[in-house]
Amino acid sequence: MKTALKLAAGAGTALFAAMPAWAQDAAAVAAPTPDKGDTAWMMTATVLVMAMIVPGLALFYGGLVRTKNMASVLTQVLAVAAFAMLLWVMYGYALSFGGDANQFISTGKFLLAGVTADSTVATFTDGVVIPEFVFIAFQMTFSAITVALVIGGLVERMKFSALMVFAAIWLTIVYYPIAHMVWYLGGTDEATGLIFGWGALDFAGGTVVHINAGVSALVGAIILGKRKGYPTERMAPHSLTMTLIGTGLLWVGWFGFNAGSALEANGSAGLALINTFVATAAGVLFWMLTERVLGHKASLLGACSGAIAGLVAVTPAAGNSGPFGAILLGAIAGIVCAIFVIAIKPKLKIDESLDAFGIHALGGIVGSVLTAVTMLPALGGPGADDYALGAQLWIQIKSVGVAVAWAAIGSAIAFTVAKALTGLRVSPEVEQEGLDLGEHGERAYNY
Repeated sequence: MKTALKLAAGAGTALFAAMPAWAQDAAAVAAPTPDKGDTAWMMTATVLVMAMIVPGLALFYGGLVRTKNMASVLTQVLAVAAFAMLLWVMYGYALSFGGDANQFISTGKFLLAGVTADSTVATFTDGVVIPEFVFIAFQMTFSAITVALVIGGLVERMKFSALMVFAAIWLTIVYYPIAHMVWYLGGTDEATGLIFGWGALDFAGGTVVHINAGVSALVGAIILGKRKGYPTERMAPHSLTMTLIGTGLLWVGWFGFNAGSALEANGSAGLALINTFVATAAGVLFWMLTERVLGHKASLLGACSGAIAGLVAVTPAAGNSGPFGAILLGAIAGIVCAIFVIAIKPKLKIDESLDAFGIHALGGIVGSVLTAVTMLPALGGPGADDYALGAQLWIQIKSVGVAVAWAAIGSAIAFTVAKALTGLRVSPEVEQEGLDLGEHGERAYNY
């Protein structure tokens, strides 16, 4: 979603004050009313994104760890997402979209003060609005899944208490500012988000969600250190069946993630829908092809990873690309991410456990930068005949640079504070026994 808050009531306050009484009455009568179809679609999209988190992401990540840590991953994803939802309604929405302040943060509407069932938010179409509560809930799921994605770099060794402390700090100093910078349209240039003001294209969160989470996961993995026994001890996924189920749920939920970012049930949502199909399909096949080229067998794990790479790459371009451009993005992301995960990552000797960086950050960078290319009419993109590729490409690169730097610095601060308060990492004994019993006193499987 490339828009941000433009509340119908707030946008015209100054104009209403200057009108005679009869004109004010006429304007009030003419105020936009949310379309029930758009509202129903956005509520559906919000629930679809929720399904991406629990059970989608929980099962995807859970299947990739060892049996003794399955319950810990499920618990971490569920708890951190729930925590993020509460923080969002308390002050996250206020700092991201609450009102004009500056290019880096919003202010206002803390505890959703002033928001009612009649409050509305503008969409991309003049005169079309949706209920503000629906917009708040939709964006709430974005914040929840983004912080949950970071868990992919931290599994099997991070304390549960440390994760919760990290989440509170990270959401506050990293996620909310980046969401504001990318998606907030203010009443003035000074209040409009920095990256939005540049004219960057990020339809559904290539920078806000994927680069943000992937870079933060890498920083966390470096600060935490390697898992006990990595890389000599075998740490194969305990259930690729669970991972495939999670992949399917993520793919289905991603239609809400991408098509919902149109904020309306219209042709733009339909374009995002088909792009989410074909980019993901390309990611699946080109990751498996890359496995073969690199001398490995085409694997289910590779297919699942390729699906996520394709989904990530098309996210910023979902409404900014034609279907053939989306296929190109999925294919490139599948190849780039597979080469990194299979051939480059082992040489770096960094235990970024479940490849949140290798798939989400790299896939997000590919998608965010190449969105400038998929806009080209020659590729079926929506760019005008005078579309300036070079200028847009530079804007996309600048935006990626800001997102990477902000996420890296902010997450380093959040992990450092969490380490000072909690110790960050479980004891060697708990790590050996497994976090299921050591941290939560239960097993995922009892047989």
